[in-house]
Amino acid sequence: MTAAASETRTLVVEREFAHPPERVWRALTQSDLLTEWIMPNDFRAEVGERFEMVAEWGKVEGEVLAIEPLRSLSYRWNGPGLESVVNWTLDPTPSGTRLRMEQTGFRPEEKMAYHGARAGWPRFLKSLDNLLERMD
Repeated sequence: MTAAASETRTLVVEREFAHPPERVWRALTQSDLLTEWIMPNDFRAEVGERFEMVAEWGKVEGEVLAIEPLRSLSYRWNGPGLESVVNWTLDPTPSGTRLRMEQTGFRPEEKMAYHGARAGWPRFLKSLDNLLERMD
């Protein structure tokens, strides 16, 4: 395999939320809340659990890879023309939580998926912020 063939891209989106890590964690790990800010799903926050998320543009299939409650969550995120891993990291701040989303594994031929993710994740995080404002 040549070096060029093995290179992948990573997308990182960070945002600070004026909410405690416990609230952000619930929105990241509870299926009904994920439905409100990402898409309908059958997600369960348990290592090894497989899940699907379905939107008008297609379906994402995933598998939970790692969980450190209130700190980090990692899962496979395989959608149309894409095989990747999404890693979430939560860091408490004086005013809430700093959330970092890192999606790794975009291969050179997956340009459409990369650009779609680059446009989509900021919108998802805006929806997450709106949800966090409404949550009990």
